[in-house]
Amino acid sequence: MTGLTKRLMSLIAILAVCGIAVSSVSLQHHYATSKTAYCDIGATFNCDIVNRSEYSSLLGIPVALIGILGYAALAGLATVYRERRETPAMLFSGAAAGLAFALYLTFVEARVLGVWCILCLSSLALIATATMLAAVIWWKRDSSR
Repeated sequence: MTGLTKRLMSLIAILAVCGIAVSSVSLQHHYATSKTAYCDIGATFNCDIVNRSEYSSLLGIPVALIGILGYAALAGLATVYRERRETPAMLFSGAAAGLAFALYLTFVEARVLGVWCILCLSSLALIATATMLAAVIWWKRDSSR
């Protein structure tokens, strides 16, 4: 593993930890009953509406919990399993799946709910960046064969 790949893996791990933090706050909002002052910015931005909507759970599992577990898997791949041969493909696949899910949820915010969640948009930026970095790692590994 090259020095660049190690640095990119470390950066993905940091992004994943940030994703766990953002998703944890979202999970707390999912179960909270009081209003969130910092994320209630008029009619356009309101995390409470998004995190408590019918779209905030999938088969009874809070979407934020799915995010925590997904980010934890990415962190594990980028740290504990970083030396394994199959890790670049798994890392990219997992990040791309997370990005696809985040894009779907962003579509729901824009077209169905009509309100944006700052936490969700932050998570979207984190998973998009992690996906791009994972693609670079995977591409570099395949091109070096």
